[in-house]
Amino acid sequence: MVKCRFFLIFCLGLFCSVNLFSQSDKQKKLEAQRQQVLREMKQINALLFSKKKEEKSEITLIEDLNYKVSVRRNLIRITNEQANILTREINSNQNEITSLRTQLQELKDDYAAMIVKSYKSKSEQSKVMFLLSSQDFKQAYKRLQYIKQYANYQKEQGEAIKAKTKELQELNIKLSKRKEEKQNLIEENRVAKRELEQELKQRETLMASIKADMSKYNAEIKKKQREATRLNKEIDRLINEAIAASNKKAGNTKSTGAFVLTPEAKRLASNFESNKGKLGWPVTRGVIKGKFGKRRSLTDSSVTNNYKSIQIATEENAEVKAVFNGEVSQILVVKNGNPAVLIRHGSYLTVYMNLSNVYVKKGDKISTGQVIGKVFTNRIRQETLLGFRINKDNQVLNPEGWLAKF
Repeated sequence: MVKCRFFLIFCLGLFCSVNLFSQSDKQKKLEAQRQQVLREMKQINALLFSKKKEEKSEITLIEDLNYKVSVRRNLIRITNEQANILTREINSNQNEITSLRTQLQELKDDYAAMIVKSYKSKSEQSKVMFLLSSQDFKQAYKRLQYIKQYANYQKEQGEAIKAKTKELQELNIKLSKRKEEKQNLIEENRVAKRELEQELKQRETLMASIKADMSKYNAEIKKKQREATRLNKEIDRLINEAIAASNKKAGNTKSTGAFVLTPEAKRLASNFESNKGKLGWPVTRGVIKGKFGKRRSLTDSSVTNNYKSIQIATEENAEVKAVFNGEVSQILVVKNGNPAVLIRHGSYLTVYMNLSNVYVKKGDKISTGQVIGKVFTNRIRQETLLGFRINKDNQVLNPEGWLAKF
């Protein structure tokens, strides 16, 4: 019965340990995400909110606030998940403490009973008589082994009590730390929620101002969208032309939409692909203000735009760096627009848009981290944005998943 009880306690402890390990692993991942978001928030404040609001256009301000609000909400979500995991861990620790106390009490009771029994038969004479009363040598040997085993068992019980007591003390310390961690997270979330409320009020005020003169802002946003569409069409055209020219040179005139690669180009493409999620950023300091893919219009929620690149907000006069080894495929200059640089990496291409200065030319061999130009700063909107795009052949990819976490 006692063995069965201890087996059930052991199984319960094992289950709790596995569960705690799983929670701990998730907690580490969440903490890494939280630290990442905190670094992003720091960058947002430094790059987007360090200047006076009066210097920015209202459209730029609302874009910046929208971005900040989304990051703040993500921070609150992650912190809530961490607090919930800590709550489950605290409850699990408390259950384990209760279980340990039960085990410890049973060990003590068992040990006490052994001590009483040992006391009653403690004299060496009784042990000798116990051995001498054996019917034969074999029985005497078995009785001697029993005496030794009983003594060892007493010693083991004593050590088990010490171990359980130490385990209980360590678990109590761990429990106190987890409670403190949870309290800190709750307090951080309170602060984050207060800041979010203020940002939402600012956004509401700005949106009211924009709605009061909707025609003006709609025209500004539509103009910006037309420019982006025209630029992307030009980039698509240049990429298709580069594929066709490269394939023609290789003796392949079929229109496949993909590069025919030399062995060297295959190795370069393979190396580029193996660095997914580890590519260096094209600017030293930056945050992804404009996401890749479909996004709703700021002024008209029924309108959705599809973006083929990400917009990285950076500091004024920021230098642009190549994210990987390659060759300059093309320098694009659009009428009434800013230059863009296309760099080929085997079957992959990276595109750097909205530059004020370009330091490379078509055909240049480029190394990872090489400065290729400088980002343009829009004085009217008071923002410095780098457009960054990645293609595999003529297929557009989401660049965000390729860049390393800062």
